[in-house]
Amino acid sequence: MNKYLHETIPNLKPFNYERHHDTYFINQQWVLVNGISKKKSIYTFKEDNILEISRKDDVIKTSWTLNILNNFTIETEDGLITVEAYFKDDDILVLNNQEKEEFAMYINSTNYDDELNSVEDIQTFLKEKYKKKVSSIIYDHEFYYIEQSKEFGPFKVEELAEKVKSGEISAYCFVKDVNEYDYSKRMRIEDLIQEL
Repeated sequence: MNKYLHETIPNLKPFNYERHHDTYFINQQWVLVNGISKKKSIYTFKEDNILEISRKDDVIKTSWTLNILNNFTIETEDGLITVEAYFKDDDILVLNNQEKEEFAMYINSTNYDDELNSVEDIQTFLKEKYKKKVSSIIYDHEFYYIEQSKEFGPFKVEELAEKVKSGEISAYCFVKDVNEYDYSKRMRIEDLIQEL
């Protein structure tokens, strides 16, 4: 069953009590992605093993427990289910059902300013989230550039942007990541600058 989950959502990190429980899990407002187009549900795992499920004007209180193997049991409308918890990022939680080939995905909306009420809202959230992540990775990373068949670098993107601004090099020079062997990706300095 884990194979199905990991093929569907790669690069999951297992729930780690010390890292996740207090900071990223307890008292956070987890919006259920599955079925959001029909009905929005917010799950809040509270201390003392209370789980609050909010839907429009209705709040259901139920229970959850965590065992020594980091498996959760959750009391639902369908009975007691056992799930294994994973994080895609600190604000994306996946609960994998241990008895069926299905999982539930949640987004932590606690620190997110906009409402998550639809599939479009989820898409916007993910797009913004990964755009920021790419920008920060690009900002800190180094690249080589090639001009007139000579290679120069490595330089950070802001250094390359300064060279372009001063007219020292063209924004259309090809660049490659320090870990790449060649310029086959055909990425230009201009492409990097746009991501900043």
